Amino acid sequence: MKTSLDIPDAELRDVIKFSKAKTKRDAIVTAVVDYNRRKRAEKLLKHFGTFDSVMTNDEIEGLEEREK
Repeated sequence: MKTSLDIPDAELRDVIKFSKAKTKRDAIVTAVVDYNRRKRAEKLLKHFGTFDSVMTNDEIEGLEEREK
């Protein structure tokens, strides 16, 4: 998607520095991808510990032993 934005110079410089991007576009894309990844992880973590049917590590290892 093509767009025009006014991004603060200091923030853009930091994104370029931290992402080691070669272009401004690469820096912005990297920042957007990272932001989306973090938000997806936050959403997923809300469910952490709420599943009753998840097997423990000991249960998985017990199944593996029985299959041998």
